[in-house]
Amino acid sequence: MTKKITNLFLCYCNSVSISYFAHVPHTTDIVRTLEQDSLISLEQAKVGCEFHIRFINGPACEKLRQMGFCESMRVKKITDGRNMICTVCGTKMALSRELAHQVLVEASV
Repeated sequence: MTKKITNLFLCYCNSVSISYFAHVPHTTDIVRTLEQDSLISLEQAKVGCEFHIRFINGPACEKLRQMGFCESMRVKKITDGRNMICTVCGTKMALSRELAHQVLVEASV
């Protein structure tokens, strides 16, 4: 009798573990999610500080890249307001809050 209960338990555990592993994301997805959770948007960044651009995501991302807002570039936020001024590669650029929201940055070391 105990043998049947043990077999049922093993089958139950196997079916649970199989369905569990079917929904586990890949390691790279987990790492990317953790990285994105530790980032802030350029809109939220503090004025006067330097940051590294890590991700650009949104409808205008290609246009931002063409302007020089590329991943791994350094950016410094100079002013804040409705439109903010930033420097990238020594060039000052004005960005709307909507565009700045699409640029995810981390503090420069």
